[in-house]
Amino acid sequence: MSFSPSIAGLSAALTDLSNTLVTPPHDAFARLGGTFFTRLPAAPLSEPYLAGFSAGTAALLGLPQGIENDPGFIDLFCGNATRDWPAEALPYASVYSGHQFGVWAGQLGDGRALGLGELEHGGQRFELQLKGAGRTPYSRMGDGRAVLRSSIREYLCSEAMHHLGIPTTRALCVIGSDQPVRRETIETAAVVTRVSPSFVRFGHFEHFYSNDRVDALRTLADHVIERFYPHCREADDPYLALLDEAVRSTADLMVDWQAVGFCHGVMNTDNMSILGLTIDYGPFGFMDGFDAGHICNHSDTQGRYAYQRQPQIAYWNLFCLAQGLLPILGEQHEESVRGDKAVEDAQRVLLGFKDRFAPALEARMRAKLGLEHAREGDDTLVNRLFEVMHANRADFTLTFRNLARMSKHDASGDAPVRDLFLDRAAFDAWANDYRARLSEETRDDAARAIAMNRVNPKFVLRNHLAETAIQRAKEKDFSEVERLAAVLRHPFDEQPEYEAYAGLPPDWASSLEVSCSS
Repeated sequence: MSFSPSIAGLSAALTDLSNTLVTPPHDAFARLGGTFFTRLPAAPLSEPYLAGFSAGTAALLGLPQGIENDPGFIDLFCGNATRDWPAEALPYASVYSGHQFGVWAGQLGDGRALGLGELEHGGQRFELQLKGAGRTPYSRMGDGRAVLRSSIREYLCSEAMHHLGIPTTRALCVIGSDQPVRRETIETAAVVTRVSPSFVRFGHFEHFYSNDRVDALRTLADHVIERFYPHCREADDPYLALLDEAVRSTADLMVDWQAVGFCHGVMNTDNMSILGLTIDYGPFGFMDGFDAGHICNHSDTQGRYAYQRQPQIAYWNLFCLAQGLLPILGEQHEESVRGDKAVEDAQRVLLGFKDRFAPALEARMRAKLGLEHAREGDDTLVNRLFEVMHANRADFTLTFRNLARMSKHDASGDAPVRDLFLDRAAFDAWANDYRARLSEETRDDAARAIAMNRVNPKFVLRNHLAETAIQRAKEKDFSEVERLAAVLRHPFDEQPEYEAYAGLPPDWASSLEVSCSS
């Protein structure tokens, strides 16, 4: 779909924006038909204001520089302008189902998100979605709103993850309002504009499988293949090839998350992207002190989505996706054996997750330790480091960043990382073995440090940094939101003027909690 070119009151820049959006016949997801979504306007947002804007995301979409200053920008991206759109061009809420915390939850859907349509720029297409735009037919008992707090967190983390090189949805802007929203307390409303090549989730496939809608299931799979994986058509079983792509991209995403200490918090199947993107920033967090069992979501009382369990949960979620695809798998086989062959083939493809994840994570960890070539015992060296980090709750980000300052010749550079460990003797024992391993490398310390600093970020979105920016934003001071976003756009650079953003968290940070209401 497109933004309606007849919307009154938009400036020339926004009219140009309307005209560059793809018209309804070319909007790939909306073209699938009403089985997949419900059209409706966004709920009105009173006295909206701009709380955050990503110039990089705007450039990705080909939007003109300064578009955020246009008087109609806020009206459009808070959803108010959609009240005047014709019925056939209204935004849409998508239906899907899923497993939540391991339990089948049945029909879910976009309970507070509305798809605006697509923009095409630079040979790429991007879907735009308003999160927090009001109740939809899939809101269940929810109010359909997002709050300023969570919207700023999503905006900042989208920027952080993208610049860390981790696949993610992006955020164009955050539009706030003084309109009250009840969570644990009364907060204020906000709408964040999400940007992604696609918002199709594992749960979309589960939905049509659970409703025995094989026709819709095939239509959806064809949509994803045609749009993102056209080479799958060359396979004997295109839908099995699609599953294989999901396995690969999900395994790669888990490597990315684990390598930077990122915890998603709600890895339900309806929050898993078919493209292997990080989506649905609700309760999430980058670890401060390392804890293998760290749970970032206060609502996750059983620890299902703890840091160390994320790869396992991703694997479990892929099994759910495979089940959802079963009715259309194995069509190349004879009818008499099709069902059994489909299950057998799906199980074989699913095993590819472990085959891809383990060696990829090992390679990433070698890079984080500055090891160019694999040697026997490297995995033991890595595991021992994590054990000592866990026992000492050593800061995840600072540990790996400061390892680059160690020398393979002597202990002169150990202090910055050694001081993160209460048990100095345990660290020293590991450091001696690490130094011995470094002596087998041909790179000198300077070259190794440069390489390590390219994969070990100095700056991540720590909870206390986000909280400070949010508290100021509540007072209508958005300078810290933009300052923090600017820092996070260069996570591997030294940025000495922002050294405080790379330091250990203050004591009060340990009391911060995020939950599903985030």
